[in-house]
Amino acid sequence: MRLPNEFVARMRTLLGAEADLFFQSYDQKHTYGLRINPLKYNINSAQNDLPFTLTSVKWASEGFYAMAEEHPGRHPLHEGGAYYIQEPSAMSVTSLLDPKPDDKVCDLCAAPGGKSTHIAGRLCGKGLLVSNEISPSRAKILSQNIERLGIGNCIVCNEPPDKIAGHFPLFFDKIVVDAPCSGEGMFRKDENAISEWSAEHIDLCKERQKMILNCADQMLSPGGIMVYSTCTFAPEEDEQMIAWFLQTHPDYTVEDWREILPENCNLDSGNPEFLSKTGSIDTSITALIPNTLRIWPHKVQGEGHFAARLRKKGNKNMDKDILKLSSQQSTPTGKKQPKRVQGKKADLSEYAIFSEQFLRIRPKKQQDTYSITNRLANSNSYQYFGDELYLIPSQINSLDGLKVIRAGLHLGTRKKNRFEPAHALAMALHPEDTVQSLECTTDEAIQYLKGDVINCNTKLKSWVLVCYQGISLGWGKANNGILKNHYPKGLRIRG
Repeated sequence: MRLPNEFVARMRTLLGAEADLFFQSYDQKHTYGLRINPLKYNINSAQNDLPFTLTSVKWASEGFYAMAEEHPGRHPLHEGGAYYIQEPSAMSVTSLLDPKPDDKVCDLCAAPGGKSTHIAGRLCGKGLLVSNEISPSRAKILSQNIERLGIGNCIVCNEPPDKIAGHFPLFFDKIVVDAPCSGEGMFRKDENAISEWSAEHIDLCKERQKMILNCADQMLSPGGIMVYSTCTFAPEEDEQMIAWFLQTHPDYTVEDWREILPENCNLDSGNPEFLSKTGSIDTSITALIPNTLRIWPHKVQGEGHFAARLRKKGNKNMDKDILKLSSQQSTPTGKKQPKRVQGKKADLSEYAIFSEQFLRIRPKKQQDTYSITNRLANSNSYQYFGDELYLIPSQINSLDGLKVIRAGLHLGTRKKNRFEPAHALAMALHPEDTVQSLECTTDEAIQYLKGDVINCNTKLKSWVLVCYQGISLGWGKANNGILKNHYPKGLRIRG
């Protein structure tokens, strides 16, 4: 692998005696992993039940090293959202954020969805997740991954950071800024990152990161947590960026990653010596740099990563007038939204008939935190976008003025005298949530994912939840022992 000469020279200066070990790591394969989705699969049984060679990732309870040659991304369980393919070092970011159920969380630079889906799993179907991506094409991929993993409490937006910040002032408990960066930590994984690298690109990324951090600060409530992360080694985007932020935002401190993540992971800390080119830095700021996290590919089984857990001073009980104002949410001018009907005003008659016929409310003894049908039964946060019905997270007061790709859980489409359930609803359900489900063999699951019809019990009529190993794959419509395929055409596998 041929690395840029300027990059090589800089890394030798930064690493000194460790440089040779660092460059030797580029002769090894990049790390590959998967992260279990607890909304749909049991983490504790993954190593025994999944047909792959898995080794635990120490800093992420849901994470495992996997073998790319076993192709876990082509398995029916992947299509069913049982897990997400993710590089192991990247799993450290959400672990460092440590989201809890009922938190209001924003993933500000969210595509393709690795951090967002990890956060959603930690939220356990509760609280609120707002996942934003400025690129329309990448926002679409993000939305597809949110749907595939059966996440129902997520709003996916396609806006620049300042637009999101204007809509949610002082609103979130926790924020992830996985900032666009020069990508040096991905050189081993993606050779395109090498060809795109330049010192000028680092400078461009640095200015963009400052803008994004300023926007994130506007959205974070007093006492809140922000995790800033990159997949680069450049101090300008890592230690020096944190020093700049602390200088310009004195109401923040850096919490020690070692108090959040497990010990003995061979993870490293940020280096205060990497601040040498930034001019005069207050000694109190320099002392906080070792609290930041660095992952080096020659020290752990993982690609390069940097992260810092930043806490904003104050608490939720302070500045009540400001927080009250933020909860009302500003509604900046934007693209006109489709006419919506909310709550009790929504005509839910078609959906109510479908729900009564095909969805089952679990008995209390069978209820768990992930049961979507119980949340559907106990919510009045239904909204129509045209004829598309969504279950909106209750913490959202308004989406006016925002370009929204996914407004919570898409339940389905209101049609003349009937309701057609959405694929997203199927992916959020478990077999016990439905009146009718069909457990497929491996061959039948593949056949279904290709878009073919499959045979079923003649007793099944109309809408059926198609499942594989207890994981929902989508809808089918049964008639006379034949299940008509309703798996979305754009998702169907080939071959």
